[in-house]
Amino acid sequence: MNSPSPAGQNGGDSQASIKRGLWSSRMAFILAATGSAVGLGNIWKFPYITGENGGGAFVLVYLLCIAVVGLPIMMAEILIGRRGGASPIRSMRTLTERDGHNPAWRITAVVGVLAAFLILSFYSVIGGWAVSYIGTSASGELVGKSAEAIGGIFSGLLGNPWTLLGWHTLFMALVMFVVGRGLRGGLERAVTILMPALFVLLLIVVGYAMTTGHFGEGVAFLFQPDFSKLTTAGVLVALGHAFFTLSLGMAVMMAYGSYLSKNVSIVKTSIVVSVMDTGVALLAGLAIFPIVFANGLEPGAGPGLIFQTLPLAFGQMPWGSLFGTLFFILLTFAAWTSAISLLEPVVEWLEEKKGMTRVSSTVGAGIACWLLGIASILSLNVWSDVTPLGMFAMFEGKTIFDLLDFVTASIMLPLAGLLVAVFAGWIMTREALESELAMPAGGFSLWYNTIRYVTPIAVAVVFIYNLV
Repeated sequence: MNSPSPAGQNGGDSQASIKRGLWSSRMAFILAATGSAVGLGNIWKFPYITGENGGGAFVLVYLLCIAVVGLPIMMAEILIGRRGGASPIRSMRTLTERDGHNPAWRITAVVGVLAAFLILSFYSVIGGWAVSYIGTSASGELVGKSAEAIGGIFSGLLGNPWTLLGWHTLFMALVMFVVGRGLRGGLERAVTILMPALFVLLLIVVGYAMTTGHFGEGVAFLFQPDFSKLTTAGVLVALGHAFFTLSLGMAVMMAYGSYLSKNVSIVKTSIVVSVMDTGVALLAGLAIFPIVFANGLEPGAGPGLIFQTLPLAFGQMPWGSLFGTLFFILLTFAAWTSAISLLEPVVEWLEEKKGMTRVSSTVGAGIACWLLGIASILSLNVWSDVTPLGMFAMFEGKTIFDLLDFVTASIMLPLAGLLVAVFAGWIMTREALESELAMPAGGFSLWYNTIRYVTPIAVAVVFIYNLV
């Protein structure tokens, strides 16, 4: 167990460091960061965008993008958080004031924290869907149902605002319960239970997929590249997902990095987190595609893959109710660990800026997220024809739910990531970066040139593509 940080260990305000404490171990940080990265994006989004973009070739490009975009920015965010030793916004303020940089750079963290708050408001709604499907599957309601009946179950869920509100409330309560208990008693304890359980559940579902007789087809789909199926749009989707899947641009890694001991290697832990996150995404593909192929379904079924296509498959297979239930428990755990990390930067800011206790800041931020989430719920039914910014071509046809998703994922996260890359690569001193990363000269030069030149260009391309 590490004791609280001695004066100046994290390069920020020593009293803030002592008050806040540190992760108890390197593994605790890895599990927390992986829990943040592993979410609906891995188990819901990655399989369906892989299916939409041809499989193996897309996966290969995605892995390359993780290496040149995701990993460098993750390292930058963690080192900023650790060097600042406080909440993301305060860390950026500390670094700019101490090193004489323009104070306007703190907008980097402001955008990230605001994005995390907005994302959590509708992420909780989707997390509620996952929780609801645990009972739906366990009750046997999916068994023997037609595609139309399965679609009707999902449509019925989305069309009932009171039901959605109940699941949204339960999910947010679970998130607030963990975050309100603090670093050691809440975040650490939760991830040390949930993440191993998530991996075990995922392996069980993969084992089940191996019994379908179509596991080899799923492996070939994921790992045999056919570049004729890969489009320019597919490459940009891979680039964007590599960025988003690691929880970058949300100030989460800054927040978690602020609890990281000085004697823990940022480089090694970032690599481990990236590998574990990517491994979960690939395992999710191995779990899902054999089941899809075994039932003659379409791998590129889009966002409905998890809540319509897979339930149809589970409903037609032996032991489908059991393994369907395990799958949705797995999905809930993934959503839960990510949602915890999204609330953390907001809670940190309220603690430091407003002087609130951990519990009161968690309750305040959680209720605010819950209230905003109600607007997303209503946009799925009662307000389905309301498009607040529909007068602008970019936002035409977008409901409140769609708008929050688009503005955060397509504008705020790439913007925050771009600012992080530029701040680390061009504003912070090379000496400060070398001190935090403690890498061999050759490895540091590779990272430094990547974060200065390659990563900003790649993120800018995604940003412009999303807008245009």
